[in-house]
Amino acid sequence: MKYGIYFAYWTKEWRADYKKYIDKVSKLGFDILEISCAALKDQYVSDSQLFDLRDYAKEKGVILTAGYGPAKGENLSSSDDRIVKNAKAFYKDLLGKLNKLDIKQLGGGLYSYWPVDYSLPIDKAGDWKRSVENIREIAKIAADCNVVLGMEVLNRFEGYLLNTCEEGIKFVDEVNHPNVKVMLDTFHMNIEEDNMAEAIRMAGDKLGHFHIGEQNRKVPGKGCIPWNAIGHALRDIRYDGTVVMEPFVMPGGTIGQEIKVWRNLLPETSEEILDRDAKGALEFVKHVFA
Repeated sequence: MKYGIYFAYWTKEWRADYKKYIDKVSKLGFDILEISCAALKDQYVSDSQLFDLRDYAKEKGVILTAGYGPAKGENLSSSDDRIVKNAKAFYKDLLGKLNKLDIKQLGGGLYSYWPVDYSLPIDKAGDWKRSVENIREIAKIAADCNVVLGMEVLNRFEGYLLNTCEEGIKFVDEVNHPNVKVMLDTFHMNIEEDNMAEAIRMAGDKLGHFHIGEQNRKVPGKGCIPWNAIGHALRDIRYDGTVVMEPFVMPGGTIGQEIKVWRNLLPETSEEILDRDAKGALEFVKHVFA
């Protein structure tokens, strides 16, 4: 397995200087830095910027993966043809940029939008059907760009289409494209799954990307997630893919507001402390997943 961490652990905004975090994760011993596609809209946009970031990551020995929560106007499940048209154009552009960055893994609630506005009517059956059809179309572009799409299974408070691994598998089976996989996240699984280890076994070879973090969004090892059982399940399915920590421990900024972090989850959130905890969590998960 390759181990990584999401850059947003250290910051409060989705746009960032990714070279800084490439340096950081390289020094801490991670294989992967996961970035947000938000920065590819208006920060890393030109070919020269994309190739420069790609080459910098390679120079430092760091693999880049990407995560994204699509905006309302990028919703592939929408009943509004104009929104779907815009979403398809967005993904075509985005996947081309990911290809230039040599990013081979894109995960998130790509089948819908995030955060969901629950003041609006919910048509799960209709949205599901539209999303399957449109993800199937986007998957062809992803294949051309050598990108695997991870359909992240989200808890009920953040999404309504895919809440359990079983739903994720059903969705991926209906799309029926090798570049579309199930993506699981222990934070969401802790809310929705009866048994996280059994859900991982259910996913089997359909598991394409794996996010890890505690039930309180701290780094692994600082909560009550059953890591040993999860490690056993990953070994049982012979998972050899990407494992990325996605901790959020600081309030403030766009990230704190959208993730709903309203307090410091740690007594101290200095960069030194965050680095120490990340390094310790990496050593911990390598031990329990080995």
